[in-house]
Amino acid sequence: MLSKILSAALIGIDAHVVEVEVDITSRGLPHFSTVGLPDAAVKESKDRVRAALKNTGFNFPLKQITVNLAPADIKKEGSSFDLPIAMGIIVAEGIIEPRSVEGYMISGELSLDGRIKSIKGALSMAITAREQKFKGLILPKENAKEAAVVNGIQVYGVESLPQVIEFFRGNNIIDSTPIDIDSAMKENSVYQDDFSDVKGQEHVKRALEVAATGGHNVLMIGPPGSGKTMLAKRISTILPDMTFEEALQTTRIHSVMGLLKSGQSLLAIRPFRSPHHTLSDVAMVGGGQVPKPGEVSLAHSGVLFLDELPEFKRNVLEVLRQPIEDGSVTISRAVSSITYPASIMLVCAMNPCPCGYLGDPHHQCTCSPSQIHRYRHRVSGPLLDRIDIHVEVPAVPYKELSKDFCGEPSANIRKRIQNAREIQVERFKKDNIYSNAKMRSKHIKKYCALKPEAQSILEAAMHKLGLSARAYTRILKVSRTIADLAESEQINAEHISEAIQYRTLDRGMF
Repeated sequence: MLSKILSAALIGIDAHVVEVEVDITSRGLPHFSTVGLPDAAVKESKDRVRAALKNTGFNFPLKQITVNLAPADIKKEGSSFDLPIAMGIIVAEGIIEPRSVEGYMISGELSLDGRIKSIKGALSMAITAREQKFKGLILPKENAKEAAVVNGIQVYGVESLPQVIEFFRGNNIIDSTPIDIDSAMKENSVYQDDFSDVKGQEHVKRALEVAATGGHNVLMIGPPGSGKTMLAKRISTILPDMTFEEALQTTRIHSVMGLLKSGQSLLAIRPFRSPHHTLSDVAMVGGGQVPKPGEVSLAHSGVLFLDELPEFKRNVLEVLRQPIEDGSVTISRAVSSITYPASIMLVCAMNPCPCGYLGDPHHQCTCSPSQIHRYRHRVSGPLLDRIDIHVEVPAVPYKELSKDFCGEPSANIRKRIQNAREIQVERFKKDNIYSNAKMRSKHIKKYCALKPEAQSILEAAMHKLGLSARAYTRILKVSRTIADLAESEQINAEHISEAIQYRTLDRGMF
């Protein structure tokens, strides 16, 4: 007898409907074969299915069993096909009426005792099930809340194979998983770190506030132990609150990689990713034989922090250019091309020299000029072109560290940033951009007009410091952001002056 169960395969962060066809015949010797481009995990499912059926009281048919995963030209990965294959065998054996499973998407991994384990990509499956207008989605209970955030599809969380069989036989009622989106967003939007933990470094905090407001990439330069990493970890806490759409897209990426905590419904805090400098270019942007998201996509809607920037391999830094410019990364392979979202705020940190103490009044630098030159030139020029703000992070003096003083909390800073970001969203609502960092030439010409006094200051800085045309554009973008924080329509002299201070490398400070 032939049966058909609907399931899904993941390609990138999207789920595609897969028909799991099971044909059972008594002719010939007992045999179990799986076709339709299955990977090793899918091929091994026959052993898990056989043991699960036997250990839950069902007879495994000693017949010729052929499982076809259609369409056959899509690679099938993972263990999520265990449950649909088992259900296909049950239907083909006549234990369940074929009509009862029609219109349901089924996915889950089976343990040998019949329990159903969690899978990857449940959120993407729910989105596809809603688009295809399925009756419902049968998933492991651990993934039910994650999938239930998608409105318009009934999600049923199940714990065991017998429970699913009895549900389709009409002997067991399973309630669909309810979820309150507002409560889920609130519960999952609590940050563990806060800017109030940082002592001193007020000028750096201000620079990071400006960077977060305009979505500007930032480079912090300072000696070891000055607090660069501590500051970077707290940048995501002052970025504007995530919208539901941002949370949904970010959660999809983490769901596909299996990084969500058990029972977690949404990722509502902005991601902070800090990869080690030894990682490869594939680990950074994604790839592999079957392309998976990389660090830049896992940081989508959040912060990608590159500590010890000159220590990263040059080819790793070069591959960052596309995602920084486009907000997405495209991975091309012989059989397919996959695009992952990668809208990030890039935050980098580096020492001023190999020993780290160039310009430090309390430590003597031991580096030769040639060593410093080589160290600086490890960083790609085109990457530096895409960093708007360079800020010096000096060592914190003892008096600042010993003060019993709490800085301004992240919530207060985030409120100011949210107000300024709303100004930008309103300004660019017709241009499909949301921050000053994304401005193009036509926007700079239109929205960055300077008063005569501000023009004089910028002109003097260009001549005295020998700033490039690139630096000129960056200064205008940052000054526009500073003006937005001050709720000023015009870019004034003080806004330009502050923006010039955020070009440490151009000013020859190191």
